[in-house]
Amino acid sequence: MTGFCPELSDDVIDVRKWVHEFARDVIRPAGAEWDEREATPWPVIQEAAKIGLYSLDFFATQWFEESGLALPVAFEEIFWGDAGIGLSIVGTGLAAAALSSGGTPEQMGEWLPQMFGSPDDVKLGAFCASEPDAGSDVGAIRTRAVRDPSGDWILNGVKTWATNGGIANVHVVVASVDPELGTRGQASFVVPPGTPGLSMGQKFRKHGIRASHTAEVVLDDVRLPASCLLGGQDKLDARLARVRKGERAGEQAAMRTFETTRPSVAAMAVGIARAGFEYARDYAREREQFGRKIGENQAIAFLLADMATRVDMARLLTWRAAWMARNGRAFDQAEGSMCKLVAGETAVWVTEQAIQILGGAGYTREHPVERFHRDAKIYTIFEGTSEIQRLIIGRAVTGLPVR
Repeated sequence: MTGFCPELSDDVIDVRKWVHEFARDVIRPAGAEWDEREATPWPVIQEAAKIGLYSLDFFATQWFEESGLALPVAFEEIFWGDAGIGLSIVGTGLAAAALSSGGTPEQMGEWLPQMFGSPDDVKLGAFCASEPDAGSDVGAIRTRAVRDPSGDWILNGVKTWATNGGIANVHVVVASVDPELGTRGQASFVVPPGTPGLSMGQKFRKHGIRASHTAEVVLDDVRLPASCLLGGQDKLDARLARVRKGERAGEQAAMRTFETTRPSVAAMAVGIARAGFEYARDYAREREQFGRKIGENQAIAFLLADMATRVDMARLLTWRAAWMARNGRAFDQAEGSMCKLVAGETAVWVTEQAIQILGGAGYTREHPVERFHRDAKIYTIFEGTSEIQRLIIGRAVTGLPVR
């Protein structure tokens, strides 16, 4: 990409060092415990809030950092520490991104601080897009928002796979306002804390990222004032009018959020992959068999070489996409999907090879690589499966309506 330079500024390097130290000293030592407990690690989130890592100020400052690399660099370090705890710390960022990409300045000023709370009273945000019968097909969203004569909106439906769903202070919900228009007839709504009709459905017990809360969110006649429609009524009416005339009206709500956050999600996967590679490398340096270190065996050395190369490849694709997004470069070749695809599949492959290098020991919970591998798998599934990413990339590179 012409003009792209992956050199980090001194400020970003300082952020990386600061976050790495927190990940090393606080997150990583707690990873196994909270994975076993399958519970939200409130004490760790609170520690992150006390140092300013879990805060609106941190996310906003790093999001608008000049190079666009600060947030991916920070996320890599957090998830190098532990992915389940990491997602508990950064999961609110997805809801914040949805609010920031579609909300008015007044809405952002009111609701963003309430997503994070304070170090003494930590709060969470949740972004609710997926549904039980929709999965990656955001066009199949059935949650309905209907405006009644009073001007209020009434929401009904069920959301699933929602990070922080049901325990968040503020929920951002994608709903259909005009089902005949498909994805172009959708809008996003803020559901304030304590709103009647919103409840948590089942909490999922997961293969990986088990310290991150994932649940259904049930919306039963949830009444919201007009001020909770992201972007406002005039903006929605104008967009729907353009759609009905057959004019281009921009991306729909869920996809706009996912495209914005893909480099950050890819950076999470890079962190997991790096953790797996480093653990296997260190093990190969120390473990002896047949009178020599196993890292001296060409088979192991070559495997570690491929692991290191793939981690760097995923990181550079992620940095490129983050830099492009920050500098207003369009993802003409689906660069956001490219980094998500490669990073997710790299995390799965690298952590699997880490288990293989450790042998039977790697399959036990005595070593963290089995947890790294379980955590990695979700990155080929959530926020767009690998298959969906390939579909997006295929359409971009061919210019054809690949189905």
